[in-house]
Amino acid sequence: MQIDRIDRAILERLAQDARAPVSRVAEHVGLSQSACTRRIQALESAGALAGYGAQMGRKRLGFHVTALVDITLSTQVEEDLAAFERAVSAVPGIISCALVSGHQDYRLTIIARDLDDYERLHREHLGRLPGVTTIASSFVLRDVPTRGEAAALFAA
Repeated sequence: MQIDRIDRAILERLAQDARAPVSRVAEHVGLSQSACTRRIQALESAGALAGYGAQMGRKRLGFHVTALVDITLSTQVEEDLAAFERAVSAVPGIISCALVSGHQDYRLTIIARDLDDYERLHREHLGRLPGVTTIASSFVLRDVPTRGEAAALFAA
């Protein structure tokens, strides 16, 4: 799919405020509401607009610890990777899991209420995941503001 400047403007606007009414998005990009609706639907159908979501205020919700966890498995056999990925999807607190290159096999992002809560997750879940040989945890000290996904995708 070819993304033109209007599509980019629509995506950037929706990235800023996914709840913005189509009329406001249309006005922002200089289209009629019906033309804007058709473009949004085309972006959705093509998979360029993959979904809408809310950003959670983790700390306000009581989650004060974010851990970046590197996992190494005992094998790289596809069945073992699949078993690990199935098990990870059931662990509370894991908000992302990525198969990565380098010394480790997976990088997890985990949120916890505090260090005691993280220790419980580590003991009750991480250490029991199939095929795990090493677990290395780092804790986020501060989130640094960066550009959003839309800005990074469409940077000149």
